Amino acid sequence: MKVIVHGGAGSDPDEPEPRQAVLDEAATTGTTESSVVDAVEAAVHVLESSPRFNAGVGGAVQSDGAIRTDAGVMTSDREAGAVCSMLGVEHAVSAARVVMEETPHVLVSGEHAVELAADYGVVETGVDLWSEKTREKWDDLDDVPEGSPGEHLDWLREKFGGSPDTADDSEADGSDFKDHDTVGAVAFDPDADEFAAATSTGGRWLALAGRVGDVPQIGSGFFAAPAGGASATGAGEDIAKATLTRRAVRHLESGLDARAAADRAIEEFGELTGSSAGVIVLDREANAGSAFNSNAMQTAVASER
Repeated sequence: MKVIVHGGAGSDPDEPEPRQAVLDEAATTGTTESSVVDAVEAAVHVLESSPRFNAGVGGAVQSDGAIRTDAGVMTSDREAGAVCSMLGVEHAVSAARVVMEETPHVLVSGEHAVELAADYGVVETGVDLWSEKTREKWDDLDDVPEGSPGEHLDWLREKFGGSPDTADDSEADGSDFKDHDTVGAVAFDPDADEFAAATSTGGRWLALAGRVGDVPQIGSGFFAAPAGGASATGAGEDIAKATLTRRAVRHLESGLDARAAADRAIEEFGELTGSSAGVIVLDREANAGSAFNSNAMQTAVASER
């Protein structure tokens, strides 16, 4: 089993060494599993449970003061499942797996996704996802609106001088807090000739309540096919518009290896959008590749046969 994981693309992280240790643990944990779906789920679980990343515990807070989680998972036989806008679900990737394996659908949202996860008993719900850092950051805000979505948007524009969906990761006011620490994993089992890809996030800091980005969208936040798999992170709206992970896997299908496919996909993404993102890729030769056009993106790779 070969596994690559990422901890988000964006600004230079605080305490990169401890973050890297968690990523290394996640990748190694994934390699001990017996199937590619088990591998990406186990790897992402480690990252969702760490407040150092924007997924599960320590996820970004939306404009109404709630933390909502999203995730998606896909296999190389094009089975897929995703969830979004879930309150109190730490392991969103497991809820996405329920959608993939137990329903005829590919995406379930909000309270219905939470109820589905609880009904199948594979995901604990009602979890407190606040970390010490997110609580401190939220408590430092003033004049948080309690009105309509329009009033929330007016407040966000006034607060940060622009749309929270297009703000880059270099703003001095700190609006990028926890924006780009989305996590993901890709696994390849050469014996079974199978791939799986998964991505999980808490979204964007202070995004409009209910906002859903690229992560639970097939071909945007995650994608797998017989040629390989990919997981993305970064500017969610632009990743969705550019279908970044489908783009990366298409380059594998055209004959590029994982590293070249990742590089080409990010180069094209930057040209198309002018935004920052990162992507991790595995190919059929068990090559691992990653690329990003932000300041930083931490990854880890592990293998075990």
